[in-house]
Amino acid sequence: MGPEYPFDDAATARAVVDDSGTLVEWNAGAELLLGWPAGDVVGRPAHGLLADSEVVAPPGPRWDGTVTLRHRDGHEVSAWLLAHHRPARLGSPGRWLVVSPLDGGAPTTADDPLATAALTQSPCAVAVYDDRLRLRRVNDAMADVIGLPEHLMQGLRLPEIGGKPESEELERHMLRVLTSGRAEDVQTWMRTGGEDSAHAWLARMAPVRDAAGRVRGVCLAAHDFTDNYLARERLQLVNEASVRIGSTLDVARTAQELADVFVPALADLVSIDLLDPTEHGELAPRLSAPIGLRRAAHGSVNPGTPEAVLKPGQIEHYPAGSPQADSLTAGRTIVASVAQGDIDQWLSWHKARAERVKEYGIHCTMSVPIQARGLTLGVAVLTRFRRPDPFTEDDVLLAEEITARAGVCIDNARRFSRERETALALQRSLLPRSLPRTAAVDAASRYLPAARAGVGGDWFDVIPLSGMRVAMVVGDVVGHGIQASATMGRLRTAVRTLADIDLAPDELLTHLDDLVVRLSDEAGGDGSPGEVGATCLYAVYDPVSRRCTLARAGHPPPVVVPPGGAPEQVELPAGPPLGLGGLPFESAELELREGSVLSFYTDGLIETRERDVDAAHRMLCDALATFSDSLDETCDRILHALLPPGGAQDDVALLLARTRGLPASQVATWHIPADPALVAPIRKQVVEQLDTWGLQDAAFTAELVVSELVTNAIRYGAHPIRLRLIHDAATLICEVSDTNHTAPHLRRAKTWDEGGRGLLLVAQLTQRWGSRHTAEGKTIWAEIGLLDAD
Repeated sequence: MGPEYPFDDAATARAVVDDSGTLVEWNAGAELLLGWPAGDVVGRPAHGLLADSEVVAPPGPRWDGTVTLRHRDGHEVSAWLLAHHRPARLGSPGRWLVVSPLDGGAPTTADDPLATAALTQSPCAVAVYDDRLRLRRVNDAMADVIGLPEHLMQGLRLPEIGGKPESEELERHMLRVLTSGRAEDVQTWMRTGGEDSAHAWLARMAPVRDAAGRVRGVCLAAHDFTDNYLARERLQLVNEASVRIGSTLDVARTAQELADVFVPALADLVSIDLLDPTEHGELAPRLSAPIGLRRAAHGSVNPGTPEAVLKPGQIEHYPAGSPQADSLTAGRTIVASVAQGDIDQWLSWHKARAERVKEYGIHCTMSVPIQARGLTLGVAVLTRFRRPDPFTEDDVLLAEEITARAGVCIDNARRFSRERETALALQRSLLPRSLPRTAAVDAASRYLPAARAGVGGDWFDVIPLSGMRVAMVVGDVVGHGIQASATMGRLRTAVRTLADIDLAPDELLTHLDDLVVRLSDEAGGDGSPGEVGATCLYAVYDPVSRRCTLARAGHPPPVVVPPGGAPEQVELPAGPPLGLGGLPFESAELELREGSVLSFYTDGLIETRERDVDAAHRMLCDALATFSDSLDETCDRILHALLPPGGAQDDVALLLARTRGLPASQVATWHIPADPALVAPIRKQVVEQLDTWGLQDAAFTAELVVSELVTNAIRYGAHPIRLRLIHDAATLICEVSDTNHTAPHLRRAKTWDEGGRGLLLVAQLTQRWGSRHTAEGKTIWAEIGLLDAD
């Protein structure tokens, strides 16, 4: 039998017994053991070979034990048997394979090479230390790992052989094994004397005992599992990247998270440079050197990243030959070695980088394009100077895998930022750039988009009305983004239009509710109300009467701070949110002392996850209680007190208005009798009043306007009729009120018409004119600019 088949079947007694107990196979070794040839026993019951007549079926798939068998010549044979059960398969019955060794192998002698092969020639690195933890024996594999022959190391301790902190740690474990008698496993990453680079080692330490069971030393077996260790580290790093990168939709933070994942796990220095989008917000589809990149983030094993030439936010144009430009134009990862001169040309152009390379000992770089959805976003440059080993192919694959995941996150953040900036620009354009200066109130406002969700549909406005009155409005459209901003713009325009015709607050909200219902229908909803929802608070303040009329549609009520008093919430009927349709709104009226401060806001100011609404109201009142003369400072103090450090969870609109009162000396009122002949004396009284106010330059215009409006009221209106003059520094207002609800209309009179020119004359002589309905009738008003009169 040749060396290609070294097995000797006769060295083992082997038989096969089926599940019924019948012998189906019998080899030559079995014949040597019991003397029975195969022809005499195959096909017969196996229990006939047992000296014991009782047969017990072995439990489980394997059985072993010593049994007494009957030899062919009649004497008994004691043998150790090992039985394996093979279950039935494809119609064949189950079988038991029964084996027994005949000679146990060749006898062992002192010079038998197999006797010592277990230690000296084992592929596993093994060392044996005595009870003083000094080396006694090492095999060939351990000697190769250490890089020293056995006879030179005998008698040395492990730290003396290794000379590294890791060796001292291993010896402490060996001491515990020696004293406790329990084995231990230790994993370590180190470079031994016989290795060019560090490897991952699993050190298995077990006590060595003598015949009496006493611990006489420690056996250390070292297993190199570097490949498994690195594969596990790479998988762990990829999993870590998937968790850490993309925690927000902020481009800079996402880039920094990518840099933090790479350092120090894969590189000592990382820079993340991104392309700036074009003026249309898109990235350039084709790249050619030089390429302008903006530093988005970087990270280093050294605090403060002193190796970096650029700071975050700075732009640099990378020419051809630089790792960044070459990687981006090629569209693949490029690994460059400083020692091989791969970046000498680049360093010759950039002296500052050449100095940093020399100062910190940078020896290799890896440039990985950051790509997502077919677009190139930028490049990640990984650098090593503290780690001596260069980048490997596995490092390239790992960097590309992590960068690909980060690229999607960066692209998501970039798209979100672009959409957020677009929505914010739309929102800003739809909100008032500045609040108008009126004689009725001093006002200040703030708008803050949500920190995460972005801009929404919150808005505010201050609208001058006739009679020096002013309307103040604050509202909130449900949702976020461009759609909410666009809807907000439509509602703000509608409010201004409705306010211009001097509707009462409850009537204005009714018309606005109808508009929101129509917008819901246009949005393509299923016909149910509320597809487009909004809340709104509308207030009108009259500085002459110092009365404020308010109505709200599902919006938080305002807080009023009287002069020298405590803040308190205005009791106001809630009203349904806009968009439900068909439900009524109610107004409330309150009298305000001059200098009272009204605080209007949206729910984003008071509704947070960290506190309830009642607590937020108390905080708002506390902030208003320390009111200062500056409304802008008060706005900032309120936002600082109520909003969390990370920003609002919902967008916030805040409007503060401090009321003014018009002195009685600036208002003159006359009750007009129903006699056209008395118009002339009324004109005279008006001129005298203007002389008293020092407005002689406006007397002629005012006399004509008063004459026309009073005459029309006497001719077409209903009694009683009232004339009122109001003036401030820039405007003189003429108001004529009567109890007829029919409003006049401006028309162009024909050549042969006897009338119809009065309102046209009023329109040409005044800045603006109009009419408003009141509970008693109507008021026709006209404003005369005093600055123009001068």
